[in-house]
Amino acid sequence: MRAAWIKAGVLGSVGISSALLSHKCSDPGRRGTLQENRSRYELRLVQVLFRHGARTPLKSIPDVLEAQWIPGLLNAPVHTRMDYVVTDLNGGPRPPAPVEESYRARMLSGGTYPGQLTTVGMQQLYDLGMRLRKMYIQDLPFLSPCFRPTEVFVRSTNIIRTIESAKCLVAGLFQQKQEATVPILTTTAESEIFYPNFHGCKLLSILGSPRWAESSHLPDIAADLKNIQSALGIAPHQQVDFIQIRDDMVARETHGLPSPPVLANWRETVERRAVEMMSYIYQPSKAEGLQLCVGPLLHILINNIDDKIQDTASENSRKLFLYSVHDTTLIPCLMVLGIFDMKWPPYAADITLELHQDRITKEAFVKVSYLGKDQLIPGCSDIYCPLKEFKEALSTYTLTFDHYSSLCKQTEKMTVS
Repeated sequence: MRAAWIKAGVLGSVGISSALLSHKCSDPGRRGTLQENRSRYELRLVQVLFRHGARTPLKSIPDVLEAQWIPGLLNAPVHTRMDYVVTDLNGGPRPPAPVEESYRARMLSGGTYPGQLTTVGMQQLYDLGMRLRKMYIQDLPFLSPCFRPTEVFVRSTNIIRTIESAKCLVAGLFQQKQEATVPILTTTAESEIFYPNFHGCKLLSILGSPRWAESSHLPDIAADLKNIQSALGIAPHQQVDFIQIRDDMVARETHGLPSPPVLANWRETVERRAVEMMSYIYQPSKAEGLQLCVGPLLHILINNIDDKIQDTASENSRKLFLYSVHDTTLIPCLMVLGIFDMKWPPYAADITLELHQDRITKEAFVKVSYLGKDQLIPGCSDIYCPLKEFKEALSTYTLTFDHYSSLCKQTEKMTVS
């Protein structure tokens, strides 16, 4: 049974076990509606962008003590199992996954591949699902107590760690109770818009790729990088940067694996310099790059809100949209929202958008939270941001997919009005 389940999780085109569907859709722990009745606002829609859970590093720090990333670190807890299927956006077979294939071209010390969701990461997403369960099933009876595809939409990038993270979140949210198989929708690498697609968008590559290369050579960053390479004993010819060092450092810390002792003295510097590199790459002071990073994603979020208010889309019965993404998705989203705190989003970090309507006036409001804390968006007059103000705050960055596709084909830098 376990071997079949692992195969389904990796291949993603078949469900785990129809026996999981036998869970009854009842919840004896579900609470009353006192909070909802007292509220001035009616919750209409929830959208959650969340980072995948803890994983194996994408690259190990060269020339230092290697951590042993053994297969036992990837065992899936029984309580995270769900019957799920991975499809393309139209319900067809899962597209090819070249990013995942690139991970499997090499192996980490210990016998696992880079970028794989670990047991710790699976639990982190299950816990996030439990937090959402408390908010939207127990404290407020907004969602049904079991998974219903007519009520919940799940979208992931076509990478195994995000697919498995989505499944684990749903397991925590609904306690493995489901009326039907969980569809997890994804798309091709070329058309992916749920991370900054430097390979699929030519203009983004023109704007962003040089800044990736330049970010390690900024004077202060370069000086610290030279010093930490010397302290760690990394040969000068090795290609390494603070983002790579941070990735391996945090992965080791999260899983209790040993790091070079000297790295502890550099931890704060590594965190700060890695974030400064990302800030330089994404240029939050300029709109054009951020448009191409997350513009179509923002359009989807706003379009979902409009559809719910107008009740014009066939998906208007949907109450929850789940989007399983990456740190490189959340960082530009936080920048666009004006709430990036110059701290790297942790594993399982979430940005949640709630659509509310005034029960009397029917005016629409959007409430944004990050890591479970409500945020006041610049340009909004309140945490419950009037929808008109919210749209205006994001208007500089939002792009339709057609506009995005057209811009991506350009080979000269655009001018944003």
